[in-house]
Order: sequence, then structure tokens, then C-alpha cells
Amino acid sequence: MLKKYDLELINSMSRNTLMEVLDIKCVEVGDDYVIATMPVNSKTHQPMGLLHGGASAALIESIGSMGSSLALDLEKEVPVGVEINANHIGGMREGIVRAVGKLVHAGKRTHVWQVDLTDDATGKLVCTGRLTVMVVPRT
Repeated sequence: MLKKYDLELINSMSRNTLMEVLDIKCVEVGDDYVIATMPVNSKTHQPMGLLHGGASAALIESIGSMGSSLALDLEKEVPVGVEINANHIGGMREGIVRAVGKLVHAGKRTHVWQVDLTDDATGKLVCTGRLTVMVVPRT
């Protein structure tokens, strides 16, 4: 079960990170899911003017790590992404990409997140991915 924090507090944790550079924002947290958005613009484009696959992967990694952070006692343990898979289904040139990350496994040492990225305006699937997070003791 994910802890519920004020979205402003959750988003403030992204200051001075890649998430801030890409303007990734958490917009909703549920018991076992996180929803975030990211603009599709010159910061997230590849040279042909489409959403960069690496930006999609960064969004998948960000949402899963964010979600695992909400499931853990961060004074005792931290989430570390160890494997990511992304299948790029369609392209986007502009707008907002919406990421819905669902926690499909929450073990003591690993979490698995399924994340679907859709065009916020059309609902069209853009990318689907899976992130495995290792839970390690804070040192």
C-alpha cells in the first residue's frame, strides 16, 4: 500500500533531478498506482521531432521509483531500479504524455511496476514498460 502524501511534497522531491529537467509531475497516487505526466516538447524530442524513447524510459523509471519510495520507510531502505523494459508502440510530436504505473509485485526485496504511457489528449498507447526495483538497506 502506497503512503498518501501531498502532491506538492512528492513533486518537490524532484528538484535538481532529471525529473525536473523533463518536467515530470506526479498528478495522482492510489493504493497501488501512481500517475504522472510529462510534456512532449524540445526537451523530450529525438532529432525527428518525436518523443524520445529514452525520455519514455526515464518516465517509466521515475514513476516506478517514485511509487516504490511511497511504499518504503526511506529512513531504513531505498529503491534502486535494476531492470527496465520499454516497448514503443506509437509516436507523439507534442502534448502531454500520461504515465500510469501499477505496482504488480511488492516483495521485501523487489518491486515490479507495469507502466503504460498514453497521449493525454487521445488516450492512444505510446509506450508500455516494466520496471524492477530492488529494495536496499539505507547505508
